[in-house]
Amino acid sequence: MKALVEKIKAEYELYAVNAEAQVVKGNKAAGARARKAALALMKDLKEFRKVSVEASK
Repeated sequence: MKALVEKIKAEYELYAVNAEAQVVKGNKAAGARARKAALALMKDLKEFRKVSVEASK
């Protein structure tokens, strides 16, 4: 579970950097990277929820 949390942190950092580049600099490629990171982040968060529920049982 700890590795999953680290993966989520890394994915969020990637998202934040690219989203900011799109908003501040108007970088369209960064926007695409941010959207891709957001999809991966959603997948990882769903996995975290699943693992977390199992651990609390």
